Amino acid sequence: MNRKLAGVALALAMALIMGQSLKAQYNPRARLQPVGLGVSPKFEGWYKNPNGTYTLSFGYINRNTQEVLTIPPGTSNWVDGGSVDQGQPTYFTPRRSYGVFTVTVPADFGREDRVRWTLEANGEQYSIPGGLIDSYETDNLYARAIDRYPPVLVLEEGGKESRGPNGTRVGPVAAKVANPLTLNVRAWDEQGRGVTLRWYKYRGPGDVTFEKGVLPIEEGNTEAATTAFFSEPGEYVLYVRADHSDMRVSAAGLEQCCWTNGYISISVSR
Repeated sequence: MNRKLAGVALALAMALIMGQSLKAQYNPRARLQPVGLGVSPKFEGWYKNPNGTYTLSFGYINRNTQEVLTIPPGTSNWVDGGSVDQGQPTYFTPRRSYGVFTVTVPADFGREDRVRWTLEANGEQYSIPGGLIDSYETDNLYARAIDRYPPVLVLEEGGKESRGPNGTRVGPVAAKVANPLTLNVRAWDEQGRGVTLRWYKYRGPGDVTFEKGVLPIEEGNTEAATTAFFSEPGEYVLYVRADHSDMRVSAAGLEQCCWTNGYISISVSR
């Protein structure tokens, strides 16, 4: 085999391996049990931003059906291709969570370049590469097949309007242990569809309890408020996702549309 043919064969083999590793992450028969298993990161797909950069979207599956895992950034929770801490979650609820954080890469990010997220817990380590793989290009900012855009989300008074998985981050906001913190955000769909907000703990040392974790925004309104209670002082991040009320993120399919992420940093004192 000459050098050119050998190079082609190697490229095809690498593409096959990459394709198999990505497809394997969606195995519906992957084992689950109440406690004692790890967390598998998932590469959801990528899309091009208006400024020429690219966004890589990641989610995860906590293979436990009952055990919540906390994995701080570092040797057991890292993203390569830059800083170890790129804003990934540290608090992992059971089962599948879709598109919870993104990594933005520059316009000159190569088709063979990869960003890898690795998680280790309960003696199990899982890792997944993300990149500009043709079959993983998604319609996060506009799903042509179903004519939908992600909802618009605003996290603070006079704040930036955001749309899509990249979302926006605000804070820190001051709070106190056991005192309710009011969270009042705005969200709407420019095509008139209903929007539902879902709140989650994303990072932090203690428990977070929401008065209402799921908030449908009533027709004609754009605001919805809830309160959060914190069990311990420290630095937290809360995650809010704006979905269309008639189609949650888990139904997004290959288009990976349409939802918008938001992140609020909270400094909790006694």
